[in-house]
Amino acid sequence: MKILLLCNKSPWPPLEGGPIAMNAMVTGLISAGHQVKVLAVNSNKYGISHESIPAQYRSLTGIEMVYIDLAVRPLPAFINLFTGKSFHVERFISASFKAALKEILTKDKFDIIQFETLFTTPYLSLIRSLSDARVVLRAHNIEHLIWQRIANGCSNPLKRVYLSHLARTLRRYELNMLNQVDGIAAITDKDAGYFRSVAPETPVISIPFGIPAKDFDVVPKIKPSDTPPTLFHLGSMNWIPNQEGINWFIHDVWPTLHKKFPKLKFHLAGREMPSRIRNMNTDGIVIDGEVPDALAYMQSHTVMIVPLFSGSGIRIKIVEGMLAGAAIITTHVGAEGINYTDGLNLLIANDAKGFIKAVEKCLNTPALIEELGQNARKLVIQDHNNENLIQKISEFYTGIRQ
Repeated sequence: MKILLLCNKSPWPPLEGGPIAMNAMVTGLISAGHQVKVLAVNSNKYGISHESIPAQYRSLTGIEMVYIDLAVRPLPAFINLFTGKSFHVERFISASFKAALKEILTKDKFDIIQFETLFTTPYLSLIRSLSDARVVLRAHNIEHLIWQRIANGCSNPLKRVYLSHLARTLRRYELNMLNQVDGIAAITDKDAGYFRSVAPETPVISIPFGIPAKDFDVVPKIKPSDTPPTLFHLGSMNWIPNQEGINWFIHDVWPTLHKKFPKLKFHLAGREMPSRIRNMNTDGIVIDGEVPDALAYMQSHTVMIVPLFSGSGIRIKIVEGMLAGAAIITTHVGAEGINYTDGLNLLIANDAKGFIKAVEKCLNTPALIEELGQNARKLVIQDHNNENLIQKISEFYTGIRQ
């Protein structure tokens, strides 16, 4: 099949959750024998030079990128309060992107056109006017749910009102779009269930984040018994749920942990580290910032802390951490979309007391860290084989084209 992927970020380089998931889709479809074309947004938030993309990748995907300024400006954000439109979606509407898409659709025909995230869907009407391809939404999250959770957790009344407005308008747009596409590829079973309930006429499939089978040979470089355990967090720090969770952990959990375990270190890594965290000077906390090799970083530590209280979809860094053999401590929200068993392949904690207890359990029982890591790797190998998942979505494409 000939497949056009419209991406809200370049899938290369795969440095954060969205691009990692999109790159897995791109490379998986190509390996399965499909012809793939990529049109991606290039922005101030995730800026990529075309020349930095490997020549073979450019050749295989014919990747094109169109720059869109996604900076949030106060005046447009204020005016949006009176339009009833989704501010999140409106930012992705661009005459240049529309022109590039129109040229692609005029020159070539596709069997499937796939929106990677909701934010590329404003171009649906253009696609319908120029192509008879089946249109699929690859839903990385239930987008409005993220913002509703952020709003619910906001303590500032005025900010909470505005965030609730963003969530409400995004929900209206999202529900409308779910009923207009020809198929939905959800990233978790839970999300798929929701989409089926609100868009019962639209075919839905659950396709989690996939990892190439060749990467299953990756093994932890250290054993908990060989070195003192260290805590770490790795994630894009320009994502609000990560910022909220880490701020909470630093202020509500770390002081007690540091008092109980004064030699324990908590390492923080990720892109776009906020200056207030980057410049902090807190005993026991090590700010590593952006790291060149995420896998090597995860392999060099033992206990991964993921304190998420908002968000949706699946946390790709948790899946990668599980494959690397780390023991994961996260919340119910953080573990959504993963077929986990609490205490077997990760630990669930939903408040400060729970996180402290889980960390103590790991530190006092090094064998548990290794056991959790081994079981986590088995789960990832079982559920996240990209080759199997690509075959599944290929069959889904065939079904909606009949």
